[in-house]
Amino acid sequence: MTLPSSIPLRPVAGKPSPEALARMDKRWRWRYLMLAPHRLGFFLAMVVLVASGAWWALVQLARSTGWDGVYYALSPTTVHAAVMVMGFIPLFFAGFLFTAGPKWLGVEPLPPRTLLAPLAAQAVGWLLWLGGAHWRIGAALAGLALAGAGLAWMTALFAGRLRISRVEDQLHARVIAAASLVGCLCLAGLWLSLAFGTQALARAFVYTGLWGFVVAVYVTVAHRMIPFFTSSALPLVQVWRPSWVLWFMLAAALMQAAAAWIEWANVPLQGWGPPWTLVLGTLQLVVGGVLVWLAGVWGLVQSLKNRLLAMLHIGFLWLGLSFLLAGSSHWLAWRYGMAVLGLAPLHALTMGCLASLMLAMVTRVSCGHSGRALVADRIAWGLFWMLQLAVALRIAAELPGLFGVAWAWVLPAAACLWAVTMGLWGARLGRWYGCLRADGRPG
Repeated sequence: MTLPSSIPLRPVAGKPSPEALARMDKRWRWRYLMLAPHRLGFFLAMVVLVASGAWWALVQLARSTGWDGVYYALSPTTVHAAVMVMGFIPLFFAGFLFTAGPKWLGVEPLPPRTLLAPLAAQAVGWLLWLGGAHWRIGAALAGLALAGAGLAWMTALFAGRLRISRVEDQLHARVIAAASLVGCLCLAGLWLSLAFGTQALARAFVYTGLWGFVVAVYVTVAHRMIPFFTSSALPLVQVWRPSWVLWFMLAAALMQAAAAWIEWANVPLQGWGPPWTLVLGTLQLVVGGVLVWLAGVWGLVQSLKNRLLAMLHIGFLWLGLSFLLAGSSHWLAWRYGMAVLGLAPLHALTMGCLASLMLAMVTRVSCGHSGRALVADRIAWGLFWMLQLAVALRIAAELPGLFGVAWAWVLPAAACLWAVTMGLWGARLGRWYGCLRADGRPG
């Protein structure tokens, strides 16, 4: 039975009418970035992500072709490590924390314009860092200082929300605030190290920022959100997140940060290198085994029925695999006296775990807050598997025996695939952030 055309359809409560949706502005506008914290934070993160990915791909192509027309005021490896660890990721953190954080803490969210200065300082600072690397070290250090000031400001704003909160459960927010403070200190330490020309110390600060800040925030958010998302989408899977799991993951991150400082202090060269290598490798294998087990307990197999959920769980699985690779590498080093897997464990962590979780979580938040269905469509799913291929290539680049004479092109291929994947993802979601919600609702 059809309704007579003279009877208008009533809009659903809280949802604009079809006529209002038809009249809605469909254009991309800068001012729409100010409609919600996630829009501003995620957009600026995408700018730094795409720029840094394209820059690194060009560096790798220049290296592989032997082109010597590129001037470096700073080591490109140091520039790459710093921006990949501390560049775009804190901006993604900001978009998430100032959207979900007030709900966790039971406080009013900050107006997006309050976040503009600290987040823009970070984005501009990191772009200056990339440009200064090919111009002069003073410009790069100025960019790093600007980015550090922005991160400190952002951390203070989040700590302010935490300070006025009266909710009982503040564990996750407090851990994130403490980790953010570690990130600020690591950026300050990195600046001082480069200002005085101490590359080894700079590397230790980058690794500490990776484990003590970035990974600490990731595992804290994963502990809170992955079981919740899984039980919401798969009712037969129970929410299981005891506190000891969080402390275990944080302790593992602390162990890795401490290992970076032991390496910087050259302790393995002072008579107890082989035992230390064996002990560290054993601990990493144990941690990796527990994390893989945890991925299964949190519903890895069940999640494969839901693409968006599967992206989260596969990303978390990479965390356990990275520890297993690191432990295997140390055992092989103890047995044969040489590093066999090189940077494979590091990139299993950064590209496999952190980037996969980034793509999954940001896609989920962006869909939900842009009025779109909470699903991974064919584009998102395809980009996720392009990322997995890039991870596989980057890990394989540490095994030259697999490719023979073609090995020299494996690393550039991985860098280019990363750049293309992040460019497509950034262009797609970047458009969402500058447009009104698809369902016409505010936010």
